[in-house]
Formats: sequence, structure tokens, C-alpha cells
Amino acid sequence: MARRIAPAPLLSLALWALWLLLNRSLGAGHLLLGAVLALVIPVLAAGLRPRRVRIRRPGAVLRLMATVAVDASRSNCAVARRLLMPAHRSPPSGFVHVPLELRDPNGLAVLAAIVCMTPGTAWGELSLDRSVLLLHILELDDAAAVVRMVKERYERPLMEIFES
Repeated sequence: MARRIAPAPLLSLALWALWLLLNRSLGAGHLLLGAVLALVIPVLAAGLRPRRVRIRRPGAVLRLMATVAVDASRSNCAVARRLLMPAHRSPPSGFVHVPLELRDPNGLAVLAAIVCMTPGTAWGELSLDRSVLLLHILELDDAAAVVRMVKERYERPLMEIFES
């Protein structure tokens, strides 16, 4: 019965807290309206979630988070260098096709978030059969190195987290 009322309790709690923070009020009306929204939105959005997330290796999540933080920092520095020193010759931008073994929809969603959060990269397209990812890279000097990096640093840990 509790799962029918609150199918995603952590999401409901987060929505309720966000509602209260955005309204900067603990008034009875905001508490009640926030609670109603926090219970209704996850029920209405349940069809948008591809499947329940089951994290198989929490340690791999922490390692992946550290990897993404390091890579995002490096990319920030590279993009800043390119913007602050435009006369400096840098490799041209380009597209790279990355063959994927990852098939879990939640893992693919996390991969999309990682790619979009990393400055200098953009998710271009995912093939209909989910086997090839098209990435745009701001400074592309070695396409094979980009493919290896995506597969080793992101895809392999995501497969360990979502598919093992």
C-alpha cells in the first residue's frame, strides 16, 4: 500500500524539500501543497522512468564520481585555455563514433549526463539500436583516444554499476 502512495519515497522527499526551499516558507499551505505535489508527481511520472534502478556496486559509483570530477576539471581548464588564448593553435573540433556495449537505459542516461557536464563534449546522437554514440569534441586530435577514454573511464564503470 505504501508503494502505491509513494512509489519513489526519496524523490518525494526531495521534491517536498525543494518546494519548501523555493518558496522559502514553512507555512501550513506550503507544507500541504508541497506534500501533495511530492506524492502526485512521482506517480504521474512513473511511466517516464525506464526501469527501477538497482545499483550493483556502490564502490564503483564513488570511483566514477571521482573520475568525472577529475575529467570535468581538466576539461574546464582546457576550454578556459582555448578561450583565454585564442591565438594558441589547438586541434580542430570534430565528431567521433563511439561503439557502445552499455544497453541499460539508466546507464545510458547517466552517460549522457556525464558527457553533457564535461566542457568541450556534447552528446550528438545515439543510434536506434543503442550501439553507437555520436560525440562532438571541441578539440579532437585523436579520435581513437577519445573512444578508448569513453569506454574505459565511463562505459565500463557504468556497466559494472547497472549491468553486472
